Amino acid sequence: MQTLALDWQQAAVLTGGLAAVSAGLTVGRRRGAGIGRIAPFAREATLIGALYTLWQLAGTLSLLGTSGAFARANWIERTERAWHLPAEASVQRVVTGNDVVAQAANLYYATMHFSVLFVFLLWLFVRHREHYRPVRRVLALTTFVCLAIQLLPVAPPRLLPGYVDTAAQYGQSVYGLGFGADQLSAMPSVHVAWAALVGWSVWRLGRGRWRALGPVHTVVTVVVVVATANHFWADGIVAVAVLAGCAALERGGVAALERWHRARRAEPTPALPGNAATTTRAC
Repeated sequence: MQTLALDWQQAAVLTGGLAAVSAGLTVGRRRGAGIGRIAPFAREATLIGALYTLWQLAGTLSLLGTSGAFARANWIERTERAWHLPAEASVQRVVTGNDVVAQAANLYYATMHFSVLFVFLLWLFVRHREHYRPVRRVLALTTFVCLAIQLLPVAPPRLLPGYVDTAAQYGQSVYGLGFGADQLSAMPSVHVAWAALVGWSVWRLGRGRWRALGPVHTVVTVVVVVATANHFWADGIVAVAVLAGCAALERGGVAALERWHRARRAEPTPALPGNAATTTRAC
């Protein structure tokens, strides 16, 4: 399957171009040019492009090598059975029994990860600007922590015996031919982390029946990553835990910064030295 995703070099070039455009638009905005109104959009696009570049770059790194990746995957599988979680293979059998459903799951995995996030951020920036920066900070922090954990390679279920690589079976794999380090970045699932952030935010900020689309996307993503054997349940569980921790850290950091600002504003103005007061009276 041909993927529209950019590699990290292409993403870096695109980000550099966006940065140049953003700088030009910012100058135009300061000069009162009408086109400068889109400068905030260009600036945010640059930041998202930089985040995407980092995500793609980290996927090519394997600082600890591939050693132990399959042993860790087997340990995760044994631990899940000890916790009585549903077997991923049983979920996959439901999907692989229908060609249309299997191919739809592969397509959802390959295309909705980035496209839904992009639409969500655009919606947030346009309709709920006051919530955009906090959500963006949580997104960036969560992605960074997930990428740091992924430096410890863990194989996905589809590379283990007893599972089917549904994407490869139907020629829809986003990994192409060969075997790369990015295929050992299963733990935690960035797919699930991003989908959970989208689902929670849309449900909290949206209005009417349409806000249910957020949680629906989260649930579908979790089912799809398991059914296509790209992730274990545990990969998603850890991803949600990372997201929750990063959200709490962002809130705590903002609250601490606000307290610091309030304390600074509340500080009394230092009294003038005695000689200064005397000089004032003399004048």
